[in-house]
Amino acid sequence: MSATTQTAVKRRGSSTKRSKAFRREERTGWAFMAPFCILFLVVFVIPIIWAIYQSFFQQVATGGGAYGGGSLENKFVGFANFQYVVTSSAFWQGIGRVLIYTVIQVPLMIIVALALAMLLDSLIVKHVSGFRLLYFLPYAIPGVVASIIWVFLYNDQISPIVKFLEMFGVHPDFFASNAVIASMANITTWTFTGYNMLIFLAALQAIPHELYEAARIDGANGWQIAWRIKLPNVRGAALLAMLLSIVGTIQLFNEPQVMQTADPSISDSFTPMMMALNTSRGSLTPKGDGPASAIAIVMALIAGLLAAAYAIVERKVNES
Repeated sequence: MSATTQTAVKRRGSSTKRSKAFRREERTGWAFMAPFCILFLVVFVIPIIWAIYQSFFQQVATGGGAYGGGSLENKFVGFANFQYVVTSSAFWQGIGRVLIYTVIQVPLMIIVALALAMLLDSLIVKHVSGFRLLYFLPYAIPGVVASIIWVFLYNDQISPIVKFLEMFGVHPDFFASNAVIASMANITTWTFTGYNMLIFLAALQAIPHELYEAARIDGANGWQIAWRIKLPNVRGAALLAMLLSIVGTIQLFNEPQVMQTADPSISDSFTPMMMALNTSRGSLTPKGDGPASAIAIVMALIAGLLAAAYAIVERKVNES
């Protein structure tokens, strides 16, 4: 066997070993990913597929006579459930309340979160870790629990806040029709400000410190550094925080659902998510999983449009 042939055989052998090693590593990687993939399918993908399937059906009464009886069965109705959703005045009124809530809550929360992040990123505050944990702590409280806490604080019979304000002649009604949305916005702002603050703080700490040093050499003061260096470099984080907040607000559920226990004037269709739940429970007509699934899918499409708008805006901001 010539030297050239031996070299070719060795190369072929080493190539075969590398391919076997690559396939073995690939199988190992898939084995590690398998638990996540299975849970992702079971918890996320399959429920979505089932909801889409259910949205084309509606429970109808069959059988029975003049005195009732019969049973309910799922009947294929095509896009009738979606037609009901998009033509429902209750649905669009719920969307209107959510929009008002978003206009109040999101800008306030973003501004406060950005201010706190810039304060912690400055040289004024010491013991940053303690303040960061303190601001983030409300986010660790489940949303339902936070809502229950604030309903207690809003109750004019037992609330220490109300009793304190009454000492100065102020008699607040946090459940009034013109204040209930602001009361809900306060709960969400209290819960999520620390979370968004961490997003801004991470963006601020990623800014190269050489920019600060160069600005100080040029004679810039702290306010000019914050306005001309820090704020422009957190635009991407601000867009991300706004997207997450807006998508979260269209899913508004915990706050009105819990506050309904103390304020019966909050209807079962106060928000689209409450409308979906109560439709599924049978409190609203048409009832059943089909119309409820249609409501959820329409809201998911709205969230998808918001995400697409965010992607377009982010690309334009990055190109500018």
